[in-house]
Amino acid sequence: MSTKMTDGDWDNTLAVFRASLPRRGAKGRDDRLFLEALHYFSVHNVTWRALPERFGKWNSVWKRFDRLSKAGVFETFFDHLAAHSSSAHLVQMFDSTVVRAHVSAAGANVWPARRQAALGLA
Repeated sequence: MSTKMTDGDWDNTLAVFRASLPRRGAKGRDDRLFLEALHYFSVHNVTWRALPERFGKWNSVWKRFDRLSKAGVFETFFDHLAAHSSSAHLVQMFDSTVVRAHVSAAGANVWPARRQAALGLA
């Protein structure tokens, strides 16, 4: 996988992930493969159905992701990872889907043609 993580990094990550899992319920067979599937899904921007077969059945991966996300496992996981990081407080991200620009920033005409004509500007 192209995560560039060493086996030691994976050992630490899997220990934190397993500590974040709920105590009850079915456990996954291969946590590393599951996390690699989530990485592939997010990096390659594919649909769940387009996950390669090496990750198992796409529906099983999606069901596990859905179940764990509803249980709040990923929030706990990221909180635990941030607690182990010396630089997590320095990182901030912006999601471009919530940053909106004004219509005039896209080159739209601020004054509609009819209004310009009515004011004698056109």
